Amino acid sequence: MYTVTNPATGERIEEIGNATDEEVRAAIERVHRGYGSWRLRPVAERAAIVARAAELFAERADELAAIMTLEMGKRINEGRGEVGIVVDIFNYYAEHGPELIADESLALRGGAAVIRKEPIGALLGVMPWNFPCYQVARFVAPNLVLGNTILLKHASICPRSAAAIERILHDAGVPEDAYVNVFASSRQVPWMLEDARIQGVSLTGSEQAGISVAAEAGRNLKRCVLELGGSDPLIVLDTDDIETTVNTVATARMRNCGQSCNAPKRMIVLSELYDEFVDRLTKRVADFYQPGDPADPATKLPPLASVAAADEVAAQVETAIRQGATLRTGGHRVDGPGAYLEATVLTDVTPEMDAYREEIFGPVVLVFRAGTEEEAIAIANDSPFGLGASVFGTDPARLRRVADRIEAGMVYFNKSGGSEADLPFGGIKRSGMGRELGALGIEEFMNKKSIRL
Repeated sequence: MYTVTNPATGERIEEIGNATDEEVRAAIERVHRGYGSWRLRPVAERAAIVARAAELFAERADELAAIMTLEMGKRINEGRGEVGIVVDIFNYYAEHGPELIADESLALRGGAAVIRKEPIGALLGVMPWNFPCYQVARFVAPNLVLGNTILLKHASICPRSAAAIERILHDAGVPEDAYVNVFASSRQVPWMLEDARIQGVSLTGSEQAGISVAAEAGRNLKRCVLELGGSDPLIVLDTDDIETTVNTVATARMRNCGQSCNAPKRMIVLSELYDEFVDRLTKRVADFYQPGDPADPATKLPPLASVAAADEVAAQVETAIRQGATLRTGGHRVDGPGAYLEATVLTDVTPEMDAYREEIFGPVVLVFRAGTEEEAIAIANDSPFGLGASVFGTDPARLRRVADRIEAGMVYFNKSGGSEADLPFGGIKRSGMGRELGALGIEEFMNKKSIRL
């Protein structure tokens, strides 16, 4: 069942039944059939349609932001910001996609060849609720330019976002059989991957969802891109403005109510800064991030996406405290309706505690003390995840030295993990496999055909 529930009030607004097996099979046939004609459209034509989609996303930014606020509680201003990234992604691939998939000449020892970059067919996208538009954009935009077709299964709490995205793409000129939204259930995903007409799958979601989809993709020899969980470290080596650093860190962690895979979740601070950093961070979190209506632009702390999500994070915090962590502020569910949780700071988390290794997907900051640079790097790498990382400091050479030793797919200097259309995005370890965005993002579902001249 796809359900629209306002997480700020708990009000159930709409229910949409899951697609039947017959409807899902019909959707697969549509994108398979659509591939035959979409791939033959000139790349300039496909790129122009993607550029038109960017225009429509920009024109409908307020509508999309309001839908996200209603469905998963995103702050209205953050929703508009998310649509801005979507526009940038579609524009990037509209402009640069044709050159990224142009033939590549290859000099051989005994002649020459061409690498022809072609699509592979109909793809399945399994998308999450935390960024209902952005996550879809980074999968869809490059593959439409390349010539693949898309069958999109969105999160069960985001049916209106899913429908609005499909409407925009069709209005932009994407054929109805080149992009199909289907309200499939998780139960149907395994046999969708068994279908020979589906050539690959991209999933953004939980570690367990990734394990399940990767197993099915492997069993059926399908290409697979996974963007899963993260517990990104943020190392503070030194600073010449601790207040700005603290505010930057707090903003990064509380963005999207802490529900970002690549948000910095573990702050690792060298001893000489630690006590002041924790005091300032605790005050900032307690004073600034007060619960409010996500539709109000003044709100700093919206609800989590669902009551179940809020309860899960509250239980993780409670377990950490029971196991010996120190609660500096917050940590409790907010009385009243909705999925609100107080913004929280925890310290003294040790390797024996569950919170040390698990991802906490909510407005919770963990702060660790490191005696040396070496210890900070060791704490950063002592994680099953490896999505992103951040290093703050004043010495560029030191920043590069530390970055070179961090085990992650992405490292940022003096800023938190973010997203840029032309910067490849993805992780290692249990954070997934493959890359999205940038030049690498258009290659994951590409046939690089060698043509010997």
